Amino acid sequence: MVSKKKKEQLFYDYFEEWVELYKVGAVRQVTLQKYRMTTQRLVELAPKLKMGELNRQRYQELLNEYAITHERQTTMDFHHQIKGSIMDAVDEGIIDKNPTRKVIIKGRAPSEKKIKFLNQFEIQALFREMNLADEINWDWFILLVAKTGLRFSEALGLTPNDFDFSKQKLTVNKTWNYKRAHGRFQETKNESSKRKIQIDWQTAMQFSQLIKGLDPDEPIFVKSRVFNSTVNNRLKVLCEKADSPVITIHGLRHTHASLLLFAGVSIASVATRLGHSSMTTTQETYLHIIQELENKDNDKIMQHLASLM
Repeated sequence: MVSKKKKEQLFYDYFEEWVELYKVGAVRQVTLQKYRMTTQRLVELAPKLKMGELNRQRYQELLNEYAITHERQTTMDFHHQIKGSIMDAVDEGIIDKNPTRKVIIKGRAPSEKKIKFLNQFEIQALFREMNLADEINWDWFILLVAKTGLRFSEALGLTPNDFDFSKQKLTVNKTWNYKRAHGRFQETKNESSKRKIQIDWQTAMQFSQLIKGLDPDEPIFVKSRVFNSTVNNRLKVLCEKADSPVITIHGLRHTHASLLLFAGVSIASVATRLGHSSMTTTQETYLHIIQELENKDNDKIMQHLASLM
């Protein structure tokens, strides 16, 4: 029989204990941080809510309050994180009935999300402004991200051993945790992020000279504490010199994918190159480009059919 103390426990306390018990050591640090942020939201939204009071109506009210200041997808993520702990509480008999059943997810209207990326001419202009010296610098980093579509932490985690110049391939099997004061290697975002990326002969030749004599197991680009803003500021300077839209490092990843799609590379190949867990992610992220390409294909189809008469 469940003790009265358990039913009297505050919901956010139960959730915090649940996170410590089931999530610490089982999920990546960045995911764990999201769970802990959820704990803070529960403290703010339901500071007095007890486990024994958690019914369907009270849970819906909690989600509705959260949804006032968040988009629907964010509210859905919030719900999914909390639901795991609630289902365990139901199994333990702390809560009599599942309060998440038939829940309604609401949220603010999503803001218009425009993917910022450069076209072929803009990226070429950007390359012309780079200071590609004889030693590794952030311009080389920016060039490599543009040529490979690597995530920021993936590119930071590259070591000389990750380059196979004979096959012109780059191995991605780790990332660099730049958010820590003393950075270190860590796992990739997911298993599909572990991949081998083909690089062009020019990039292979350039980096074969750049990394000569470097420690084979140490990060190529990391010399001290790295901040995302440092690299983004350098990229901003280059964009302004090239008279192109100012984008971020992550925008270079979008640029890489967009150029491949416009060049006719299949969605499946782009998804694999980017390390997406499924093609659905790629399709959703680059829907506007895919639709534009489909419209061009439709024009070609109509022209072809008309020429048959």
